[in-house]
Amino acid sequence: PVRSPVCGMRVRSHLRVRVVINVSGERFETQLKTLDQFPDSLLGHPDKRARYFDPLQNEYFFDRSHVNFDAILFYYQSGGRLCKPVDVPSDVFREEVEFYELGEEAVAKYGENTLDTPEEENVHGKDFQQHVWRLFESRDGSIAAKMLSLMSFVTTILSITVMCLETLPQFRKDNQVHANRTEFSIRTKTACVVWFIFELAVRFYACPSKTSFMKDFMNAIDILAIMPYFITVVLEIMQQQDQTRQPLLKIIRLVRVLRIFKLSRHCQDLQILGLTLKASLRELAMLSFFLFVAVVIFSGAIYYVEADDPQKHFSSIPDAFWWAVVTMTLVGYGDMWPMTVGGKIVGALCAITGVLTISLPVPVIVSNFKYFY
Repeated sequence: PVRSPVCGMRVRSHLRVRVVINVSGERFETQLKTLDQFPDSLLGHPDKRARYFDPLQNEYFFDRSHVNFDAILFYYQSGGRLCKPVDVPSDVFREEVEFYELGEEAVAKYGENTLDTPEEENVHGKDFQQHVWRLFESRDGSIAAKMLSLMSFVTTILSITVMCLETLPQFRKDNQVHANRTEFSIRTKTACVVWFIFELAVRFYACPSKTSFMKDFMNAIDILAIMPYFITVVLEIMQQQDQTRQPLLKIIRLVRVLRIFKLSRHCQDLQILGLTLKASLRELAMLSFFLFVAVVIFSGAIYYVEADDPQKHFSSIPDAFWWAVVTMTLVGYGDMWPMTVGGKIVGALCAITGVLTISLPVPVIVSNFKYFY
């Protein structure tokens, strides 16, 4: 590359300008147009960042935390999405946001996107409501907050355990799964639901914004963790008079499995996984599309290749979809397999294609995971 007279930048033949930023010995490179998205910030304003230019190294030098700068640079690259690193205190990261002059809008977005909850100054309302909100949301704060978090965690685990124990053979009747009618089981389920209702009601009462509270996915999970209990009780009473409601009762009981997602409110590892999947939605959508195309192609191929074999396992192309999915994901249940030489060749190609297709988006997903981790 040919050095340009512009400080800290290198211009290639296609006129793409790159900026080199050294943060406590850790070098970062990005394009000038990326920084220009926020011209009022420290890095986006030419005069402001010029104060930190090192002409000897032809780079900008900042004696700041490079761990925090990774998130600062991501703010520019993502067009305004700010996420705090997991192991950095909120007040320290806020100082970095103010130093780089990202603006009040970035501070507001920080409260929305960070793994932690907003700081005390972002919580509005009465003093008592502020105290209750901090108590139920600041999981790493006071001893009382930690005790509430532990209580919620244990209650969720207990609820899931009881749900699983109900499916044991000794709790079945007439080959159908029924709730354990022992006094302990009923009291345990009721106590768990009472705690879930109490926690949800208190958090709704103390939340700064009722609209944001209702839009939060985790709060929807909390509601789904409560509703099946009451719907199941009503349906079981009605089932005594009408047996046709049995399938609906099974579906409602299945919804209780979603209680497992309540653990993500107390487990930061699950939050990291959720953020990784959210950031990788485009790659996952691309993977799904590629798999769909490949499944249709190989299902049609295996059906027509095996069509003349009297012992064929593929009665139709839709019937072969299952075989194609199992083969491409390398599961191989063995319930369906090709009988002819041509079918085996198609099966081999299907397996190889599956490996290549699934591996394509993996580096991007791993990169997103490393960022949030």
